[in-house]
Amino acid sequence: MTQLSAAIRRIQPSATLAVTAKAAELKRQGRDIIGLGAGEPDFDTPDFVKEAAIEAIRRGETKYTNVDGTPALKEALRAKFKRDNGLDYGPDQISVNVGGKHTIFNALVATLGPGDEVVIPAPYWVSYPDIVNFTGATPVIVEAGIDAGFKISPQQLDAAITPRTRWVILNSPSNPTGAGYAADELRSLGEVLRRHPHVWVMADDMYEHIVYEGFEFATIAQVCPDLYDRTLTVNGASKAYSMTGWRIGFAGGPAPLVKAMAKLQSQSTSNPCSIAQAAATAALAGPQDFLKERVAAFQARRDLVVSMLNQTNGLRCPRPEGAFYVYPDCAGLIGRRTPDGSTLENDEQVAGYLLESEGVAVVHGGAFGGSPAFRISYACSTKNLEDACARIQRACAALK
Repeated sequence: MTQLSAAIRRIQPSATLAVTAKAAELKRQGRDIIGLGAGEPDFDTPDFVKEAAIEAIRRGETKYTNVDGTPALKEALRAKFKRDNGLDYGPDQISVNVGGKHTIFNALVATLGPGDEVVIPAPYWVSYPDIVNFTGATPVIVEAGIDAGFKISPQQLDAAITPRTRWVILNSPSNPTGAGYAADELRSLGEVLRRHPHVWVMADDMYEHIVYEGFEFATIAQVCPDLYDRTLTVNGASKAYSMTGWRIGFAGGPAPLVKAMAKLQSQSTSNPCSIAQAAATAALAGPQDFLKERVAAFQARRDLVVSMLNQTNGLRCPRPEGAFYVYPDCAGLIGRRTPDGSTLENDEQVAGYLLESEGVAVVHGGAFGGSPAFRISYACSTKNLEDACARIQRACAALK
């Protein structure tokens, strides 16, 4: 029997990918399933981005590139960080990777070991704690529930930091809640971080361009310039540009960290796909006006889902500032009995009940460290969302 490493035994498969795979399998079996698990926009990659990829193939750009990004993509990223965030990075401060998850993995694996700690606000993206666990370090979870707007306070952050803390991860707008930290809130967290100069900050800005109703996106190195030298600003092409399958993530940060990430990447994936890099260069440097249209569509979907869920017996759903997720509290369903007589004891069972009874696939809150709740991705058609929410209402009404 194969002996697995201690590192691989410390992690679990991605819960969001598992739900998506299960929904797909049930569909193949003929079940009528609406999958709300995947964080993947239903919009297609813009045509001008596709054309750039095709032209790159025709030019023969099908060879190895620099390990952590082509010069052209790094220049486009330097311009993006300056344009969108007011941040200046040199080429040696830019890292290009095989998706945002790979960026985060490289940074944490390059800097962590047993005995180190990473502060992670909860609810959190499912992969943060597992990547930390993989390195042998310890995730330190700081809970921020629905009544706190899913955002940690400066006091909570200060209490969580110890001499062993290496990183604090800030994801805004958040996956899974859609909560966003305003500039003033980031400045307050920055005041705490100034008192702990040994702590690095990872700003996961993947949903930067998907924000609503006047919420102004900010990132911590922008509003706290004195933290620039110990902040890694992470982003990617997947969400805003509908390029999930192209697998391009990137970051700007201190040159020694970026060099260490490239060293690790040189012994794992090598360079990201050359064609995907050409496409990402076009996406970042090309017209950005289509983003407003897509955000408007996401906002309409958000409003629909929030309204319908808040009319559902047993659910309470906040209105998020960004991303394309809602995170309804389902405490009102815990302890209720299903039509077959079983009792719902936790949010995983709630998610299972919604899938089995009405064919709606959601991800349970326990996967994100925030229970009892579940995550819905509204990055799908309005018709599917209306149908799914009606099914959820029907399932909840059937509980005793």
